[in-house]
Amino acid sequence: MNFIGLMSGTSMDGIDAVVVSIPAKPPLTLKATHNEPYPPDIRRRLRAAMNHSANDPDAVAQLDMALGELFAKAASRACDQAGLDYQQVSAIGSHGQTIRHGPNAPQPYSIQIGNPSLTAKRTGIATAADFRSADIAAGGQGAPLAPAFHQWMSHSLDRNRVIVNIGGIANVSYLPADRNRDVVGFDTGPGNTLLDGWITKHQQKTYDADGRWAATGKCARDLLVHLLTDPYFKLKPPKSTGFEYFNLAWLERHIAKTTSTPSAADVQATLVELTACSIAQALDMFLPKVDEVYICGGGSHNLALMAQLRKQIPKLPIETTTALGLDPDWVEATAFAWLAQQTLAGKPGNLPSVTGAQRAVVLGQIFKP
Repeated sequence: MNFIGLMSGTSMDGIDAVVVSIPAKPPLTLKATHNEPYPPDIRRRLRAAMNHSANDPDAVAQLDMALGELFAKAASRACDQAGLDYQQVSAIGSHGQTIRHGPNAPQPYSIQIGNPSLTAKRTGIATAADFRSADIAAGGQGAPLAPAFHQWMSHSLDRNRVIVNIGGIANVSYLPADRNRDVVGFDTGPGNTLLDGWITKHQQKTYDADGRWAATGKCARDLLVHLLTDPYFKLKPPKSTGFEYFNLAWLERHIAKTTSTPSAADVQATLVELTACSIAQALDMFLPKVDEVYICGGGSHNLALMAQLRKQIPKLPIETTTALGLDPDWVEATAFAWLAQQTLAGKPGNLPSVTGAQRAVVLGQIFKP
């Protein structure tokens, strides 16, 4: 069965689209990939929608429709690249674009936009979306959701594996070899979001290619210590976070507490170490015996960050998910193609041991064309 997965993360740089053939048992076949960049105006409107001071429901509603069109465009282009008729695709799994994530609010919530009804109508393909709501309704965080896919795709019978996704926010999936033990997964903290935000502010670039700017600076130890005192890092899982928490305002509050103001390049170098240290600490504090680590997401291309991870976790082999048969750039989109299959089949897509939900539930709603 062919499925399309659509993913846009907290980096808000565009939509990753994949076409995959999913059999009853792994491995799956990746048939096509496509990245649909967000136009500058869409990125500006998304930033405004994520700003807590903004309160314009009309603007958010219009943005929801505009993103629905873009998600449909990304799905169509991926399908065309795969050489498939749209009738040959069972469903689209659309994560949507998160603009707010409040799992610990008095009334927990998570908001993704990118109108799935519009995506279904434009493509003629049934679209599964709104994956987080059912888990939150069952008492969970609504995130992360990829660990169930990692367990299906990458479980080993003799090695305790950790999959680390470094997107805007970094998260881990712990896959114990013993199937009688629970899969563990949670957000470790900032991945690329602070790195991207800082270089955008100082160099008007959307990301630090290969970590080259960070490599010109030196870690400001005083600042790193302040950053790592944040209580989120020691909070026991299940836990999830987002741009609402880890943002430039959060960073600048900590910079103000340091005895001397570091240079912009030194801050960038410090943020590389923050991401690496928080991931390493998470493995040490919350995960039992780990045998090997695999990295996916945009952070896998940051050479400075990968070097720091190997420095912070010197006793474990660290590779990208390429070694497991899946390109690190397309893991998250593929996970939502798999989750669409689960939804279509009426099977649970969450793991209560990961999200803290009271029970496993079917995720998402099906929007018909």
